[in-house]
Formats: sequence, structure tokens, C-alpha cells
Amino acid sequence: MTDLLEQAFNTAAQLPPDEQDAFAKWMLHELASEQRWNELFAKSQDMLAKMAEEALAEHRAGRTLPLDPDSL
Repeated sequence: MTDLLEQAFNTAAQLPPDEQDAFAKWMLHELASEQRWNELFAKSQDMLAKMAEEALAEHRAGRTLPLDPDSL
């Protein structure tokens, strides 16, 4: 365990039990959410590569416009 994580857990341990449980639920939810995103991203590499190639082909064919952040 890193020093920073240990410090976070030690700080959380000083909270009342209901706040400790709320923190634990939040942390577990965040970790599960991050894992789901990692899995989905890993599975999407082929699709992302295909979409990137399609976008580049459209740009090479002159079917794109420059992005003007001021017009958004």
C-alpha cells in the first residue's frame, strides 16, 4: 500500500461509522466503474481504429472543415 493511500484510509478511519461506510461504498463504486471503462476501452480498439481511418479518409477527400472553437 502506498503512503498516500494509507494516509487516506487512516483519515477515513477517523470518521463516524456511517461516514466510513459511505466512503467505502463510494470507493468501491469508483473502482468498479473504472474497471468497467478499462474493459470497454480495451474491447473497442478495433472499432476506434476503423473510425479514425474513416475520419482521416474523409479529411483527405476534403469533406471536413476546420474546427473553430469560437463558433461552438
